[in-house]
Amino acid sequence: MNAPIDRARPKTPTLDRVRYPADMRNFSAEQLRDLADELRAETIDAVSTSGGHLGASLGVVELTVALHAVFDTPHDRLIWDVGHQTYPHKILCGRRDRIRSIRQGGGLAGFTRRTESEFDPFGAGHSSTSISAGLGMAVASAMQGEPRNVIAVIGDGSISAGMAYEGMNNAGALKSRLVIILNDNEMSIAPPVGAMSSYLSRLLSSRKFLSLREIGIRMAKKFPAGIERTARRAEEYARGLLTGGTLFEELGIYYVGPIDGHNLDHLLPILRNVREADDHGPILLHVITEKGRGYAPAEASADKLHAVSKFDVLTGVQVKAPPGPPTYTKVFADALIDEASRNPKIVAITAAMPSGTGLDRFEKAYPDRLFDVGIAEQHAVTFAAGMASEGMVPFCAIYSTFLQRAYDQVVHDVAIQSLPVRFAIDRAGPVGADGATHAGSFDLAYLGCLPGIVIMAPSDEAELVHAVATVASINDRPSAVRYPRGEGTGVPLPARGEILPIGKGRVVREGTDVAILCLGPRLADCLNAAETLAAEGISCTIADARFAKPLDLDLIDSLARKHKLLVTIEDGSMGGFSAAVMTHLATSGLLDGALKFRPMTLPDRFLEHDSPAKQWIDAGLTAKDVVATVKAALG
Repeated sequence: MNAPIDRARPKTPTLDRVRYPADMRNFSAEQLRDLADELRAETIDAVSTSGGHLGASLGVVELTVALHAVFDTPHDRLIWDVGHQTYPHKILCGRRDRIRSIRQGGGLAGFTRRTESEFDPFGAGHSSTSISAGLGMAVASAMQGEPRNVIAVIGDGSISAGMAYEGMNNAGALKSRLVIILNDNEMSIAPPVGAMSSYLSRLLSSRKFLSLREIGIRMAKKFPAGIERTARRAEEYARGLLTGGTLFEELGIYYVGPIDGHNLDHLLPILRNVREADDHGPILLHVITEKGRGYAPAEASADKLHAVSKFDVLTGVQVKAPPGPPTYTKVFADALIDEASRNPKIVAITAAMPSGTGLDRFEKAYPDRLFDVGIAEQHAVTFAAGMASEGMVPFCAIYSTFLQRAYDQVVHDVAIQSLPVRFAIDRAGPVGADGATHAGSFDLAYLGCLPGIVIMAPSDEAELVHAVATVASINDRPSAVRYPRGEGTGVPLPARGEILPIGKGRVVREGTDVAILCLGPRLADCLNAAETLAAEGISCTIADARFAKPLDLDLIDSLARKHKLLVTIEDGSMGGFSAAVMTHLATSGLLDGALKFRPMTLPDRFLEHDSPAKQWIDAGLTAKDVVATVKAALG
């Protein structure tokens, strides 16, 4: 292995003068360009030591500088959709001295966070919330007589979600003062950007043009109704043909762009025009950027180094952990590919996360059977329901935290109709550095209350292979398999998944004093705890529930009757598996006698971002905690 290269941090004389955005507002355009170059270098250096979201942050460096130079933040509200692109923003907003702590325990959050800074007026981790939040702020400010600019920065992927269109439609109807920056780094909407586009955008955003346009609209209203409609649409469609903004105009949003988001000579005057149009309704500025801009390894990478571990700045080579067991995500993908090889009706659906869910592997094997619907979880679920209603075998792979966004569709479109949609729920439980916004804490609670659904939680990667085979065979009701982020335990994988009996668990260790019933991947900790307790003369039975629903009532009854203490453990919130077990024990009278019962769940609070190992300690769900729970209950 090569020794790490000893290098100094980048020299940043202009950036060193900026602690808060107010420090840069008297900078010349040339100084702002120097600031942007130094900010990019600082971002690259910081992420190389901490890991995190690099490509998206590099793509908005000039935009970040321009927004903070033109608008009076934090009085003016600047909202970043998702928030994973805000590393440059955090550096400029009083957090440069902590930027290398980002996503680490006790350090800065990887996304915007209200409690972290007044420059983060709205926290985010999920996409497509910025326009609705910004509109709410704009209306609230107007109602309270406190004029301010509200700017929502949203990406071309995020704006595809239904919520973004709901927000724009409402903004257009209310004619509220809101600036929407469409950060388009995929060229998915815009034609090529150049000097003519910049000139048109500057003209269209100018107060003179806005005034002339209003005069034209007022004059058109003097005409008979049919002519007035024709005149107004002619003006809007003419602008649409020139600039591509007809869609937004139809929603009542005044469109400007597209412009080069890396050219401050274009950005600054247009943003000033937009800022001065304070008596106008919502305006959308379409900005074209390049993800990973200004860092050759990112520009050359297929994913533009979207999310990275620590890396060497000179080469872009990331620090790789030593090889270990396959991840649960990979095991799921391979098991699904295997099932699909025998069943041509199996299809896979994801909401803009093919690589995150492992379905990029499925796509290589079956390109015509993978459907990426974009950032549209609600649509993904109902789309899957439609396919299931026609006899297909859909697997809808969505992170636990993102499936929350489609809960009505899970209930109304899938569960009530008892349609056999299979939910592959990745990132179940705590997720480490991404923190509370991405933690899969609640799926057991929000799915477990639905009548008829089957919910599986494999205890290791071999069990996950069996779970995929099992839900693939369920054709009369919805089902779900939840599994954690990261590597498996290293157990041998079966050549083919086995269809397990629905709602039946298994005993993996026999004992006499205490029964520990585990759901999911804390099973290894339970077995370790049993060894520790055995050394102290306490004999434990360890059972793997396998299913959160339907419960294995025979297993639960047996454990309750044969032991003086029953402990349940799960990597979900209260109100999930343990609550269901406790309800059964209470209604069957098994809690009326000498049996003691102790549930172990995630604590009733949001876990802070940290390493997974420290999060388990913080949650109180380690082997040591199991031992402590048992000993305390036994007195």
